[in-house]
Amino acid sequence: MHSGPYLSVRRAVGAAVTLALVAGGLAGCSKDGPEGTLDDFVAGWRSGDLSKVGFVGADGGKIAAPTVLEQIKAVSGDLAKQPLTVTAAGEPKTTGDNATSTLKLDWTLPGDVKWSYESTLRLTKQNSDGWRVVWEPTVLHSDLTSGDKFQVARLKADRASILDAAGKPIVTPRPVVMIGVEPQRVTDLAALRTGLAAEFKKIGVTVDTANLGDRIKNADPGAFVDLITLREPDYTKIRPGLRALNGTVFIKEDRDLAPTRVFARALLGTVDAATAEDIEKNPQTLVQGDTVGHGGLQQKYDTQLRGTAGVSVAISGGTDTEGDAPRALFTTDPAAGKPVRTTIDVRTQVAADQALSTQKQPSSLVAIKVSDGSVLAVANGPDGGTVNTALTGQVAPGSTFKAVSAYGILQKKVATADTTVACPKNAVVSGRSFKNSHDEALGNVPFHVDFAKSCNTAFVGLAPKLGADGLKAASEALGLGGKWDLGVDAFSGKLSPADSPTELAAAAFGQGATAVSPLAMAGATAAIARGQFKQPALVLEPAPAAPAADGAALDPASVTALRKMMREVVTAGTGTALRDTPGGAVYGKTGTAEFAEGTEDTHSWFIGWQGDVAFAVMVQKGGAGSEAAVPIVETFLRNLAK
Repeated sequence: MHSGPYLSVRRAVGAAVTLALVAGGLAGCSKDGPEGTLDDFVAGWRSGDLSKVGFVGADGGKIAAPTVLEQIKAVSGDLAKQPLTVTAAGEPKTTGDNATSTLKLDWTLPGDVKWSYESTLRLTKQNSDGWRVVWEPTVLHSDLTSGDKFQVARLKADRASILDAAGKPIVTPRPVVMIGVEPQRVTDLAALRTGLAAEFKKIGVTVDTANLGDRIKNADPGAFVDLITLREPDYTKIRPGLRALNGTVFIKEDRDLAPTRVFARALLGTVDAATAEDIEKNPQTLVQGDTVGHGGLQQKYDTQLRGTAGVSVAISGGTDTEGDAPRALFTTDPAAGKPVRTTIDVRTQVAADQALSTQKQPSSLVAIKVSDGSVLAVANGPDGGTVNTALTGQVAPGSTFKAVSAYGILQKKVATADTTVACPKNAVVSGRSFKNSHDEALGNVPFHVDFAKSCNTAFVGLAPKLGADGLKAASEALGLGGKWDLGVDAFSGKLSPADSPTELAAAAFGQGATAVSPLAMAGATAAIARGQFKQPALVLEPAPAAPAADGAALDPASVTALRKMMREVVTAGTGTALRDTPGGAVYGKTGTAEFAEGTEDTHSWFIGWQGDVAFAVMVQKGGAGSEAAVPIVETFLRNLAK
């Protein structure tokens, strides 16, 4: 922080944005001497009524009080609407018919920055008129002269980056191409519009050119009429066709962007120009032209990422010769923002985004590093998503929850993997009928076969022996329903109370009142693969205040058996499409989740792991797990194996 001569800095809590002044007390002042005039001047400046004060200029000529108020406002310049407190510092010093007094001026600058300094006020006695204030610009500051005014400049802070797991910025300057048309080069508007649509379609982009004719007509002949900005790789794909169209023009530049257009979009959020609403909520810290975070991590950590703007007060006009820079009086340097470090792995995130790229239904994929619980990818589709369903969705887990129930069944010794468990077509509990997908009936088979083939009625039959307490204990052992703190909004699950025979039966295979997010199921899957629950970690710096503690080690025999059962899902069960996926053995569980009465629509799920990467995929209204979720998993794992 810097200041010119006689300037000092004092920080305090802000005030309302207005030219408000507070008069200092003048003990024992006499209304017949300069003290009374000084008192009236300071009080009148505060109230905006200087009618009790007489004024003369530096040349001795009289000046009307309203003129003085106008000149104070003019000299204040950019500070005219900023809070100001003026006090008289001590008694005037009188020499004959002249007196001087020290004024203390305390400004509150934009950003709640305090600027304090002293100036000198002159008074003179004119026979029968008594004491008058000598009005001159130096009353506001000793360096001001006639025609000068204060000029305020806002010094923007550098916005910090969101970092990936390697500590590198996710958003960095990347080349883009602005595509537009130049009116004077357009020879055939209809052909231009048709050609643009055809070229953009090749890369899956739609640009509205319905009003292009009016835009061209109303623009200068040599103007750049903007159409769209593309990342350079996308532009390169259609470059020849675009450049062949009469009228097209191009501008290359760098912009701060994530690795791809859809890269973790719902998680990261965006950085955009501050809206009127943003500025209204933060009048002391935001002005028009600032950029702010909207959504995701960019919004949650906006203050930290944005940093603190600096402010400079200078003098402009007056005796400055043309071309001279304003004379700086006071400056506070901007403080750059501080980065937010995450666990996101760029390669894994890109693979996840690509796996969802063909989905038309809302879909999510979360990937977690088994060894330490780091969240490697948070993807939402289609097109990157606008809501972070991957972390905050609350949906029924369907048959993926059988992995949780199975752990409880094995751990409580209700059954072993080899225990024969009946899988009838239907099972009735308290008058409610439960059935299997496609009315399948396996008969009496080992429990591991029931699991691999995802038999609902087998779990309905085992539910009473597992009990509500057993289901709750298994769920909590895998971290579901716990109090998590990842540094970003996340839903760890809500467990069914399983407080009736029918609700217990439904909850045992992931229906009923149980709700989870893809993150919650990915965390539970990682716990099975690891042998212990660790809360998923996402934001590393700043560190979350209250992450959940690690869970107790899972029962070794039970979790070992469960892993074999989850492998069988892929080798001989409902997930066989993943048998030949490169990268090693895949373990998992499909899920088909009913979510509303009166509809046949279901959510499609798959949870699993390969090597050190656990994952959960959910496609809303995607049908059976093997229909929508499994192909996404296959694409994801093949992308990772490249």
